[in-house]
Amino acid sequence: MAVQYHYGVFPPEELDWKRLIPAIGPASMAVARYDGTLSAVQNANLLLSPLVTQEAVLSSRIEGTQTTMGEVLEYEAEGAGKIMEPEKRADILEVLNYRRAMWTAVEMMKELPLCQRIVREAHRVLMEGVRGDHKAPGEYRKTQNWIGSHGCTIEEARFVPISPEQLAEGMSAWEKHIHADAQDHLVRLAILHVEFEALHPFHDGNGRLGRMLVPLYMAEKKLLSGPMFYISAYFEAHRDEYYDRLLDVSRAGKWTDWCLFFLEAVRHQAEQNQRKAKAILSLYEDMKPRVTEITRSQYTISALDRIFSQPIFNGSDFIERSGIPGATARRILRELRSHGVLDVVLEASGRRSAVLAFSKLLNITES
Repeated sequence: MAVQYHYGVFPPEELDWKRLIPAIGPASMAVARYDGTLSAVQNANLLLSPLVTQEAVLSSRIEGTQTTMGEVLEYEAEGAGKIMEPEKRADILEVLNYRRAMWTAVEMMKELPLCQRIVREAHRVLMEGVRGDHKAPGEYRKTQNWIGSHGCTIEEARFVPISPEQLAEGMSAWEKHIHADAQDHLVRLAILHVEFEALHPFHDGNGRLGRMLVPLYMAEKKLLSGPMFYISAYFEAHRDEYYDRLLDVSRAGKWTDWCLFFLEAVRHQAEQNQRKAKAILSLYEDMKPRVTEITRSQYTISALDRIFSQPIFNGSDFIERSGIPGATARRILRELRSHGVLDVVLEASGRRSAVLAFSKLLNITES
């Protein structure tokens, strides 16, 4: 029998803080250490942008997409004319939409607190032009949905979210909980994430949007200096437990158990994120003198910043968008290729420019 949404018990009246407190400390310290790394770098948003793409890949993979960060970046570099299977193209477009939706929310949060308006707009961007785009992007569902194997009936479902008649009230309560006083913000975030997934307010895209809310909330509450937290790797690696813990909240009221799982995910990923961020920043510092020596150009930093922000790219795009004079940009690319800094993904042919890759950065990002 399907598990039903937990009517009347959000927010939970009691949590077992004796069990939670030992887990809160390590998670909070790991997040603080990671934020310290971010705060020490002026251009962290730019240098760590490949991690946003990797988060989009992993969050989408939890929902069944089959693509890699390299494939996504190659698609961007080669353009929509790249020949590939329709399913692969659809997977890549979903990942690109995730990234667009994330940055849409970030821009809106410059003017607004985290709220339902941002959630709906992020969902509209997430679903634009991809599988599920016919399912009312940006609008809460007006019919009952359920979660289970493909094609199952509601009786065969694993979980039945809140009814459409009570969804607006449920989302209003969820939004209010974002801004209510919190004993601990990471625990509050755990509660908000599981509640959003249980409400399942849209016909599609709820899982990805719920995970996107993790870094947005962290930035909103100043746990991080920016919305640069990448939690999906842990959820993807523990997918069965992730879904079971979510389900147990409605099935058995196990809010504390879910919070403990979430706090461990945050601790683990904060440490992983910090290691990756440090490795990327170290690579950047190492490449400065090397690229300066190779190119002997005043545009070294501009070139490096462009390559770090997009580690697989089309040569002509680099020349047009790097802000470097055309002849100098061409020379820089030739020198970096000849010295092995950049690898060739696709050789130039006719009017098509070569596609190049900064493999050292990709290796760090994809582990």
